[in-house]
Amino acid sequence: MSKSRRTRPASRPTSRPQPGSCPCGLPEVYEACCGRFHSGAADAPTAALLMRSRYCAFVRRDEAYLLRTWHPRTRPAEVDFDPRMRWTGLEILETTEGSAFHSAGTVTFRASYRGGALQERSRFERVGGAWVYVDGEFFE
Repeated sequence: MSKSRRTRPASRPTSRPQPGSCPCGLPEVYEACCGRFHSGAADAPTAALLMRSRYCAFVRRDEAYLLRTWHPRTRPAEVDFDPRMRWTGLEILETTEGSAFHSAGTVTFRASYRGGALQERSRFERVGGAWVYVDGEFFE
């Protein structure tokens, strides 16, 4: 396995956000963390940060951001939010590529919700220089 393909564990594993921190689990406040991506002030510089910002967008039900960061060839017409779903935490399990030096990458994560959790290996690519979500594979 070449160095650029090395799988990296999450640098800061998280499960439940701390009070006052961003829903993505990082210690920054929302505005300084995922809020800057949601507002369009900045693009997520890595696939892992895009994954975190998309999780946060699901928590906040920000359909516009989710659609904007979805690959054009796999983007749905709309996002169907389950009104009963309450997301409670995100843990990044591993990343492969997805840095500023790559054109593709994967992020494996566990997203907890009230009553359970889901795990997905998501694929990301760059389109026009920005990271976008392509698709994912759920697993247990």
